[in-house]
Amino acid sequence: MKKLALIALTTLTLASCGSKQNDTSVDTLIESKNLTELKNKRAALQADLTKIDAALASLEKKTDEALVETLVVKDTTFNHYVEIQGNVDTQQNVLIQPEMPGALVALNVKAGQSVSKGQILGRVDDAGMSQQLASIQTQYELAKTTFERQKRLWEQKIGSEIQYLQAQTQMVSLSKSINQMKAQIAKTIIRAPFSGVIDEVFVERGQVVAANPQGLMRIVNLSQMFVSTDVPEMYVGKVKVGSIVEADITSIGKNYRGKVRQVAKTINPANRSFGIEVSIPNPENLLRPNQVAKLKIVDYTNNSVIAIPTNVIQQDAKGNKYVYVVTNANGTTGIAKKITITIGQNANNFTEILSGLTTGDRIVSEGANTVSEGMKLSF
Repeated sequence: MKKLALIALTTLTLASCGSKQNDTSVDTLIESKNLTELKNKRAALQADLTKIDAALASLEKKTDEALVETLVVKDTTFNHYVEIQGNVDTQQNVLIQPEMPGALVALNVKAGQSVSKGQILGRVDDAGMSQQLASIQTQYELAKTTFERQKRLWEQKIGSEIQYLQAQTQMVSLSKSINQMKAQIAKTIIRAPFSGVIDEVFVERGQVVAANPQGLMRIVNLSQMFVSTDVPEMYVGKVKVGSIVEADITSIGKNYRGKVRQVAKTINPANRSFGIEVSIPNPENLLRPNQVAKLKIVDYTNNSVIAIPTNVIQQDAKGNKYVYVVTNANGTTGIAKKITITIGQNANNFTEILSGLTTGDRIVSEGANTVSEGMKLSF
């Protein structure tokens, strides 16, 4: 086009410079009625027109060629995702509460300390229950001895049955009292419900404690993490237990791969959604409860399909989707052919192609907007 404009400009310039002279010459020749001169003038003008036509033809030929980039399509696995936000959590994140109120006479842990399941974390004063237990145990020993003697006498037919039964009842009653007192004393001992790390300690030794919203300390286990979120009800039947999920934790710049482990059986009428839980690994212990996670849940998979970049797909005035395929390829050249396609799902800037393309087709991936049917392509 630049060359065409230059030729046109040159022609106009020459015409403007010599227009008066040329026009006068032509007029003069016509008035002179000199046949030979008129034929010579026409031949000169026709020679100029032939040069212009040749230049135009050369330029128009070049405009019918396009420099593009291409790619060869092939079968691949296509996944469609539901993208949603959730919160990281763990079921092993609890506040330790005392089972019995009283003075905290022992505190065996501090924040950041690792503990194992059943480990003693502290102890509350038993308020004299240990002494009561010792007294009951003494009474039990006496009752046991009395029962054993009464039993021997009863086996020898000595004494009454009522004496035997009274001795037996006394012994059994005191045995139950001992077990009950031991259970009460056991409640004064504070143990770790599971293995984990003491995240925070809220009390000091000697402080009078009781069950309260704050608790005595927080224990956390980060080995069994999950993400909880709500999914719109339109995805019921698509999001299932075992569905693959990619969890992007932007705060730490990490991406984890997990699976849906639980799907709620009811729809929340307030927001028309259902809850799910996604289990995710935490090998580096970087995950923390209440972190925000961006989830990509696989709700559709096609294991053998052609998928192409979405931006190479064009649409005509009738709404038909199409791409340009390279035909008659010879090295790095070929001819553009417009192919109508049927598309499926979109995900990650790729589109599933249901019909129109076959494996091995070479399509125009860059520069398609400058291409038309039958145009010569260079790539």
